[in-house]
Formats: sequence, C-alpha cells, structure tokens
Amino acid sequence: MLVEDDAAIRMVLRVALQDAGYEVLEAGTGEQALVLAMDEAADLMLVDLRLPGIHGLDVVRTVRGASRVPIIILTAQTESRDIVAGLEAGADDYVTKPFVTTELLARVAAQLRRSSLEEPEASIECGPFVLSPEQGALHVHGSPVPLSRTEFKVMQELMTARERVLSRDFLLKHVWGYQHAGDGRIVDNLIYRLRAKIEADPTEPQHLVTVRGFGYRLKA
Repeated sequence: MLVEDDAAIRMVLRVALQDAGYEVLEAGTGEQALVLAMDEAADLMLVDLRLPGIHGLDVVRTVRGASRVPIIILTAQTESRDIVAGLEAGADDYVTKPFVTTELLARVAAQLRRSSLEEPEASIECGPFVLSPEQGALHVHGSPVPLSRTEFKVMQELMTARERVLSRDFLLKHVWGYQHAGDGRIVDNLIYRLRAKIEADPTEPQHLVTVRGFGYRLKA
C-alpha cells in the first residue's frame, strides 16, 4: 500500500513497484489509507508523513495498533525529527526524499523477506517477561504490552541472548537486516521506546540496562 499525497511522486513509485512485480494499492490521504487498511490485507505499507488531513504519523499509529504489517515511512531528508517520530510511532524503516528508487525497492524487499521468514517459535521467558512469537505478543507480569514489529524483534533478540550483552551493531544487523553505517541512534531510540513500555520507571531501568561501551542486555 502506497500512501502519498503528491500525485507525481505516487506515479513514479507506482511504476517502479509494479515493474518490480508488486501489486500496488494507492491512497492520497490519511483517511483513504485507513479505509484501505481496513478493507485490504497489505503485505507492506509505504507512508509519507506529511499528508493532508490525518497526518502520516497518526496513520502509522493507528495501523500499528491493529497490525504488525511492515511499515516504511517516507520523509524529507532534512526532517530528522520526522524520522524519530515515525520510528517511535511504530514504523520499521524509513527512506528520505529525494530517494533513489533502487534503494527504496531494496528496503521494501528486505522488509518483505524478513516478514516471510518469521516462523512460529516456542515462547521465551525471562523474569517477568514472556514473549510468544506465534502470537506476536509480549506479556510483562502477565499483562499484554503492545509492540511494533521492530520492537518485538529487538525484544526477541535480547530475551534469546539470556542476559548476554548485545552490541548496537549486532542489533542493527539482526533486526534491521542491513548496515546503517554504525548509526546506533536507531537502536538507542528503540531501546528508549521499549523502556517506556516495559519498565516501571524508564528513567531508572531495572531490566533493559545499558552496558557502557558495549551495548544492551535484558536482566531477569
């Protein structure tokens, strides 16, 4: 599903995606995107953030509240705040404008590939945390905690590590699946969001802790 209000950009993207073999659903506003999302089971969403009417961030939040479909946001290269806000809203990746079509298609293919390779696994337990890959659910002290697809994957890596320290580079490679040239801010922002969801006091984390100079680990 392609959500973009600029008709010219939408046409370029539609042609590129169709040439790559994808079936494309189009929406020019946030309202249209949410209606489509209810009626159609998209395999992936490309969402421009600067939409008229319902903002792209609200589209991402609404869809993420009901689905783990991969979401890639489109935003202007100079708007780093948009990128952070989009990832915090539940997006899995981003592409900045002006974009290179081949890079965008590579990001789309990578997200779809990871989504298709995700297989049901046994539940993982670590202290108060229970992760159920088959249901795509996390429970903390028995209460469900909603996670984005990327937050879920990071939590899965941390819990599988059994309290071992995982570096930012490890998480970038195993969760995002491509090299971000050492851009650890993506990991740091996601850890910040996870702490807000799983810690009693995110400013004094007791479970998801930083090991300075190394990375992060999850303590039972």
